[in-house]
Parts: sequence; structure tokens; C-alpha cells
Amino acid sequence: MSIVFFAIAGLSVAGALAAVALKNTVHCALALTVAFAGLALLFLELDAQFAGFAQILVYIGAVAILVVFAILLTRGSETPKDGIYSTKWLLGLVTASGIFAVLAWAVLHSTWALPGPEGAPTAAPAVTVMDIGNALMGRYVLPLEIVALLLTSALIGAVIVAMHEKESAQ
Repeated sequence: MSIVFFAIAGLSVAGALAAVALKNTVHCALALTVAFAGLALLFLELDAQFAGFAQILVYIGAVAILVVFAILLTRGSETPKDGIYSTKWLLGLVTASGIFAVLAWAVLHSTWALPGPEGAPTAAPAVTVMDIGNALMGRYVLPLEIVALLLTSALIGAVIVAMHEKESAQ
């Protein structure tokens, strides 16, 4: 394991902890974006280029920005009155510990490589980014376009709802 891996992992964990610990929703969304970026960098370091770039495009480029815009359009960036950290940190710590325990149990009781017919480990399938792109633009183009329309309509709906709330407040 390299120092770069530990630095990126620390960045991801720090971003995730800040996302659940801070009270201001805009700060939480930005911290979540940092956690997403750290995960994308981890994917890229592990030579999973498609997963890394999909993380950047989908989660940072779309989901995180949509969350920030939705927060700014609907609720504003009001500052909390009693500190910057949430008072429900103990519940979050218990929940995170439980999830960590379940995941650790699953990892420790899993097999690392399934043996082939002769007892040798099977090789991982060699799928390139070009193969995934050809599949998305060929066989799976209709589901891809449906997801794009769904996300676009959700964004338009969020803007319309936010506009009606702003008008009724005035």
C-alpha cells in the first residue's frame, strides 16, 4: 500500500465524516462532494478507469451539484444557531459502527478467489472501457436515454417546486 492510497483514503473518510457531522446542509453537500472525489481517485489509483470516471461524471458532476442547487433553491444556506456540529452524532456513530461490523463480517467470511475446474483461481474477465462504451451506446442505449430523461425531469420539477415556494414566501 502506498502513501498516496492512505492520503486519498483519509481524504475520503474525512469528507464522509464531515458530511454527517456538520449542521449546515450546504457544507454537508460540499463535504459529500469531497468524499465522492476521494472515491473516484481511489478507483483511478486501482486502475478502474471506467468506475473512476463514472464516479466523477455521475456523482460529482451530476448528483452532488444537483444536491447543492436543490438546497440553495429550496432552503437557502441558513446558518445554524447552536454550533456547527449535529447533536445526533451518537446515533450516527452507533449506526456507522453497526454497518462497519456487518461489512467486516462479510469480508472476513468471504472467499477471495473462486477456484476453477482444476483448482486454479479463475482469471478476471478482461473488459475494457471501450467494451463498456460500446455496450452503453449499443445494447443499453434505451435504458441510458430513459435515465437521462428521468434525471432531467427531476431537475425541472425541483426548479418548478422551488420557484413556487419562493413566490409564495414573498
